[in-house]
Amino acid sequence: MGVVEVLDLVAPTRAGGWKVDVSRGERSGRVSSEWFNRPDDERYLSLDDLWANVKGRSERSRSRVVQTAEIRVEAARDNPERLHLRLPKAHEPVAPTHWAFGQLASIVGAPASYLRQLPAPLAGINLQYGLTNHRAEQVKTFETEDGRTELRAVTGPDYGRIHDHELVEAVQRIAGNGTGDTRWKVPGVLDWSTGVYNPDVEISRDTTTLYASDRDVFLFLVDDHNPIEAGRLPDGSPDLYFRGFYCWNSEVGAKTLGMASFYLRAVCQNRNLWGVEDFQEITIRHSKYAASRFAHEAAPALTRFANSSPQGFVNGIKAARQQIVARTDEDRDDFLRKRGFSKAESGKIIEKVLMEEGRPPESIFDFVQGITRLARDKTQQDARLDMEGRAKKLLDRVG
Repeated sequence: MGVVEVLDLVAPTRAGGWKVDVSRGERSGRVSSEWFNRPDDERYLSLDDLWANVKGRSERSRSRVVQTAEIRVEAARDNPERLHLRLPKAHEPVAPTHWAFGQLASIVGAPASYLRQLPAPLAGINLQYGLTNHRAEQVKTFETEDGRTELRAVTGPDYGRIHDHELVEAVQRIAGNGTGDTRWKVPGVLDWSTGVYNPDVEISRDTTTLYASDRDVFLFLVDDHNPIEAGRLPDGSPDLYFRGFYCWNSEVGAKTLGMASFYLRAVCQNRNLWGVEDFQEITIRHSKYAASRFAHEAAPALTRFANSSPQGFVNGIKAARQQIVARTDEDRDDFLRKRGFSKAESGKIIEKVLMEEGRPPESIFDFVQGITRLARDKTQQDARLDMEGRAKKLLDRVG
């Protein structure tokens, strides 16, 4: 495994962190959304603990393809609100999870929300009819033994399962335990009162970014002990970045497998990402050849990012700062209007840069920062993503 080359490494401006400028770049709420919605029992303090949980679950699981017409639906006698399924060659009935029940209902064309409102015997009759008359004939089940046998997933027969532990293992190969034993770790916290990002924060259930539920895993790690300088701020101080990535998977079909890598300037207490640049994403659907694609595409891509030099990113930022495209107000307006921005949008973009830089935009980098800053003000997600995408295209074309 190669060694990452970190450019322009700088000493902390004060004990406990680095001064950063989070007014630049994009803000991402993806990790914050995960952090906000995870109960304590879905939060893990290390990759080892997370892996042990999802690996053990996988070892207690089995997958098989069954004929839908051979599945029998039974209403539990001791609980009139619960259904059980008896699968071919199974010694005992299985209890579908909430997620698996929804999958099964969807496969046979029955509205799950309606079935859940019915007494179990009536819901069972409807579901049994759908299974008996299901035209596709086969489904793939995923059953887990944990005191009782649960049916955790019901998918099409060609579903290409990538186990949650496989993704965690790919991350462990570059990040160790995720707690600081390698350069990749759970992130620190930005102090809004000082603008200083502190990488050394105790990992607790309130700060961790390692998650797993019965449906999925999500992991976010940063290399925040090794800041990268890519240019200077208006006051002459370095514009510092850190490298980060997050990835996710669901072995029961609730999500695709995906990985995203990027550069960022800080992570706040609510786990929002600030000052994000150069966002790249890979997603893999759980289709027939998903496991092969994971082995040959996603896992190597994560390793390449972890071990790559940030030289290309730094050079791109520097080139964008140096490429002057407008020197007059007419040039600025013309530059933006030719790239599809309205007169009102152009005026706001120029104003954003003027307010934050103390001068109007001149370089490609100036315009990109103004566009992404304006995008943050968009309340509609589609409009915000569209504007951020246009900024990224502009930066990508720097040459």
